[in-house]
Amino acid sequence: MINQVGYDINTLDGPVHLTIIPVNQLLPGDVYYSTGVYKLSDGVVGMGDISFNEDMSEWTYDGIGELTYEEAAEVAEFIKYYKDPEGADPDLLQ
Repeated sequence: MINQVGYDINTLDGPVHLTIIPVNQLLPGDVYYSTGVYKLSDGVVGMGDISFNEDMSEWTYDGIGELTYEEAAEVAEFIKYYKDPEGADPDLLQ
């Protein structure tokens, strides 16, 4: 994931529109590196981070009560299988 993306999820507290922001680092040579960390927010309210290991086979969620384990698992699965649109430009990171 290069740019932030929106994701709608039905939580125990009702529907939430999450913004998922990948934490990427710019390496020498203008190469972007995915850190495996994705910040979640609902508008201006931070909802924690989902962090993946190197091969994205395991994840952790550090939010405190914002999402249940099952809800975080749904978001993690979305992130894992998300494909950027063709032509996504890392120079336009949001």
